[in-house]
Amino acid sequence: MTVLHWLSAGVLLASVGAAPAVAQETLVAPGPQGDLAGTLIAPAEGQPLVLIIPGSGPTDRDGNNPLGVTAAPYRLLADALAERGIGTLRIDKRGMFASKAAVADANAVTIADYVTDTASWVGAARTATGAECLWLLGHSEGGIVALAAAQEVPHLCGIILVAVPGCPLATVLREQLRANPANAPLLDEADAAIATLETGERVDVTPLHPALQSLFAPAVQGFLIDLMAQDPAALAKQTDLPILIVHGGTDLQVTATDAQMLRTAAPQAKYLEIPAMNHVLKDIPDGAAAANRASYGDPSIPVSRALVAGVADFVTRDRGASE
Repeated sequence: MTVLHWLSAGVLLASVGAAPAVAQETLVAPGPQGDLAGTLIAPAEGQPLVLIIPGSGPTDRDGNNPLGVTAAPYRLLADALAERGIGTLRIDKRGMFASKAAVADANAVTIADYVTDTASWVGAARTATGAECLWLLGHSEGGIVALAAAQEVPHLCGIILVAVPGCPLATVLREQLRANPANAPLLDEADAAIATLETGERVDVTPLHPALQSLFAPAVQGFLIDLMAQDPAALAKQTDLPILIVHGGTDLQVTATDAQMLRTAAPQAKYLEIPAMNHVLKDIPDGAAAANRASYGDPSIPVSRALVAGVADFVTRDRGASE
């Protein structure tokens, strides 16, 4: 279980009506040592199927995690897409939750491992539904997995990047640390640790401030090193499949600059700016910070209608299945 969350470094110190029930079923796919588990909402006949790849840390198939997120953004998005006949598969990552049996140590993972799991999910979903290809919707860190998968996983229709960073993790961490003035006393230590990890070397956390010991915990350093080697913009530039880039204007974790980096790298991509949407895919019309943070724990707030409409329009109009 990687404990990194895109928000972590920045805070070190310091619907209309009830929707009808959606038919869901458990789907499993082969993992390294045991099954991966997820929830499938089958598409209506002739409609597309979207695989939702979770964001960072211990994020489950619904988009919740024990670090304070109970907004259920993936479940709500899946339900909203189902109302349009669009199928979804949302998943638990290897070693976590119902996919716990897939590996003994959820922290011993790389982006390449997640790509392998994505290929397994695509195969299982195609077998279960008869879909010719799947769309990958990657949220936050999940977008990096989607971009990496687009380079090698067959039978993909295209990818959707929602709240995805445009630069490597080391840059993200440095920017987030500096965004919080309370972190000023930690910057020299943090910069040195990040620089060491960028070289592929591990960091001795013993002399670090306790907050940095958590951020750079030894158990996750292997994954941090691997993630720092990933360049989302470079991956986007190499992607031939249809791409939709989505950015929310009230996102506290991923900036408009990130979205612009992805757009520059993949000028053929379609772009959707949703001014009120935040990182957990909820609309915060006034952009108030308190309301924004409160939404992370409120599953009663629906996901952005503009997101649902944008994703639905993209997957029903654009299709470029890889063989």
